[in-house]
Amino acid sequence: MFSRKWLLTTLLAIVAAAVCVRLGIWQLDRLDQRRAFNLQVETMRAAPLLDLNKEIPENISSMEWRAATVTGEYDFENQVALRNMYNGDQYGYHLVTPLLFNGTAVLVDRGWIPPDVDWRSFDEPGEINVSGQLRLGSGKPAIGGVADALPATGEKLEIWNNFDLEHMVPQFPYPILKVYLQPNVDTGDVTPPIPSQPVLELTEGPHFGYALQWFSFAAILLIGYPFFLKKQER
Repeated sequence: MFSRKWLLTTLLAIVAAAVCVRLGIWQLDRLDQRRAFNLQVETMRAAPLLDLNKEIPENISSMEWRAATVTGEYDFENQVALRNMYNGDQYGYHLVTPLLFNGTAVLVDRGWIPPDVDWRSFDEPGEINVSGQLRLGSGKPAIGGVADALPATGEKLEIWNNFDLEHMVPQFPYPILKVYLQPNVDTGDVTPPIPSQPVLELTEGPHFGYALQWFSFAAILLIGYPFFLKKQER
């Protein structure tokens, strides 16, 4: 196996087997992540409705997907928008407006609006109640996406590529929760802003099957290769 004649082939077989094992472990890691995500969603959806006017838990950042409600007043002067959003095949933005309550605020993703319109035309003045689910922000994806170019002058960035709470929060003149509220969807509501929520598939996906495939490939290489050599020598 390690003779001069077969050394290169042996090394290639060992490397290929190691790569297959690593890919199998990666799929098991993905499976663990999927299970943790499913558990998070199921746990939070089973939790009682959180009234932010009565309680803001210290660990609220760990409560993504929990149902929540809040009553306050929108601050339309400081709202921002997310670009590259679609309502069906219609391009537009998502309008994100701070909701002031009890000396603090929470950002509300009010939903899709068409481009090239005056945001103030969607004002809802006065006290308003919003119910939905808590969400965490996210910066530029690891693969793809466009990072937000924050103004070096410290000026407010009004249109964002990502719902990057970490960088959004400092530009508001009052405390902001490190989560945002994604309102419940009314399927009959076709008047912008139109809220939306992701459809979640709470399954384990194909990761375990893929892991078995990669481990099988590694076993075939490690077990089958010596037999192949014996056959060649005969």
